[in-house]
Amino acid sequence: MSLQGSLNELPLPDVIQLVSVSGKTGAFEIQCDEAEGKIYLRDGQIVDALVGRLRGDSAVYEMAIWTQGTFSFNPGEESEHVTIHMSNASLMMEAARRLDEWRVLSRKIPSLDLVPYFASREQGTDQVTLSPQEWILVTRIDGALTIEEIANELKWAPFDVSKLLFGMITTGLVALGNPGDASDGIQRWQSGPNPVTLLGLAEKIRSVALDVVGSGGERTIEKQYTSARTLIERGEGFDALREMVEQHTKAISLLKGSDTAAMFDEQVRPLLGEVQQM
Repeated sequence: MSLQGSLNELPLPDVIQLVSVSGKTGAFEIQCDEAEGKIYLRDGQIVDALVGRLRGDSAVYEMAIWTQGTFSFNPGEESEHVTIHMSNASLMMEAARRLDEWRVLSRKIPSLDLVPYFASREQGTDQVTLSPQEWILVTRIDGALTIEEIANELKWAPFDVSKLLFGMITTGLVALGNPGDASDGIQRWQSGPNPVTLLGLAEKIRSVALDVVGSGGERTIEKQYTSARTLIERGEGFDALREMVEQHTKAISLLKGSDTAAMFDEQVRPLLGEVQQM
């Protein structure tokens, strides 16, 4: 007879621990809403796991944060693969840690079915500084895809996506809404590149311009950049970025000559092309 129950009553790490100490061989089948996953044990040791596009220990960690749904253990069911080589103790310790962390994340991210979108930012707020992973994530935020859908597109664990979003939500960069919500906040950036991407590119272009003009033209470049940043935050979008490049080019031409200005323009124009294709 298979062991079964509700994740509301008993967290998955605790259930697996109970079965593993008995040295059983079999498979846990876990369901949470429409998601399904499996965790395989051989002589009590976890050897394989899969859920969606995730496999191995990352799949275990993903299912460990499920606090709703059902589980059942099917004795004797085995996997042909061995994707997990960690000890059960280490695996469950990390799973329990992530479950605790998820309880904190869920205060701001109660569901993976919510849609992240870029919140309006007040003028004069701090410059956008994001990690490489955060930059990858913001390119997928369009006011239409849910957190779960973004994770699937990136082939990342929803937990990892949520962890990055948590920081952006805390700083007021991103907000969450319901799918199909017609609020101005969600619809505002559905067409064209999002403002965070534009602000990041503006910083890159400013950096190139500063390298070209040196200390003598720093004040002019910074003034032009600040003006463009304000316009982008107001929703002017790509036009503000393009105008900034044109102003930088004119300033460099006056300070360093037309040849240097042409070199600058040639260097940054591809960046504008990439934005237009978003």
